[in-house]
Amino acid sequence: MSKVMNSTAVIRKLKNLVPVLFLTLLAGCQTVHTTSGGSVGIDREQRMFSLLSSEQVDQMSSQSYQEMRSQAKKERKLVSHGQQVRRLQTIADRLTRQVGVFRPDAGNWPWQVTLIQEDTLNASCLPGGRIVFYSGIIETLKLNDDEIAAIMGHEIAHALREHGREAMSEAYMVQLGSSLTGALLGVSNETLDMANQVVHYAMTLPNSRTNEAEADIIGLELMARAGYNPEAAVSLWKKMAAQNTQRPPEFMSTHPATETRIDGLNSYIPKVRPLYQQAVVKTG
Repeated sequence: MSKVMNSTAVIRKLKNLVPVLFLTLLAGCQTVHTTSGGSVGIDREQRMFSLLSSEQVDQMSSQSYQEMRSQAKKERKLVSHGQQVRRLQTIADRLTRQVGVFRPDAGNWPWQVTLIQEDTLNASCLPGGRIVFYSGIIETLKLNDDEIAAIMGHEIAHALREHGREAMSEAYMVQLGSSLTGALLGVSNETLDMANQVVHYAMTLPNSRTNEAEADIIGLELMARAGYNPEAAVSLWKKMAAQNTQRPPEFMSTHPATETRIDGLNSYIPKVRPLYQQAVVKTG
């Protein structure tokens, strides 16, 4: 009974504090457009923590990237030359020449490509244009150039949209909200931890899945403009599905389910196919 009464009291206090918390959190946010819509029309407004600048995130990214390279070199896993490195660099060069369509300043980013000899099926593009590929994803899935371009375009899109900064902003705001709530209500850390879990499922996962969908579609346009067949994005995810037979339920995953992902790609392929055809004609 006492727990119920305590919970009721907390809820009453929260109702009174909601306007205060809302205004405090709102003051820490700013609405931004990191990219223009391109042909695919991705133009969602994003909310960023005002005290977390793109420059700060870029500095953190640069440090993480150098540490990653140093560790890979120490473990003799850093691949600095060879056919696969040249292959990745060529694809990256073609893709990054298209980034100005979405944000002109990205053409001046210090784009870099790193290949790590490891069985991991992963790739990423850190904020500021630092691309990392693991040999495992290329070799295990037997990727062709178009499929590599699909992965790389997707990861580049995350960097263009500053999804990393957006996720960090959400984390900062959740932490700030929790701290304010705890200070004002005298709520225990355990209760706050439970509240944070609720916030995670109610707020973070939907945004993460939205970001994944945005990266898919922007990446599709990047690869098409660079002369890579956008249909390869679908074949890529079919390969991924065949490789990853044990997947989490879609509502618990930060990535859309494969069927949802493929449906989304297929719905945008007609929009970017003319761009691909034009690029093929230009390159002969």
